[in-house]
Amino acid sequence: MKVVRWKNDNRNGMEDELRKRFEAEGYHCTTYTYPPGTVFPEHRHGADKIDAVLAGRFRISIGNESVVLKAGDYIYVPAGVIHRAEVVGSESVVSLDAAK
Repeated sequence: MKVVRWKNDNRNGMEDELRKRFEAEGYHCTTYTYPPGTVFPEHRHGADKIDAVLAGRFRISIGNESVVLKAGDYIYVPAGVIHRAEVVGSESVVSLDAAK
């Protein structure tokens, strides 16, 4: 699992910077908000994806590995890879979803 963590202490402009970075890599970006209790059971996508967290905590599981992403963290999920995701805690997750 390849997780990238935001290295800047300032969260201002984070969404814009991440969106520009992903679009420069050829991804199309959409922002979603998931309320507490949201669970995405095991599934796969037909395209490469990046899941970036702008707020809240989001657990991503691939195979036997699991990681909790927080604001500024993102993960690459290759096309065809089975994974699951869920909101952790009582705060909604704001996610930047990028797909190729």
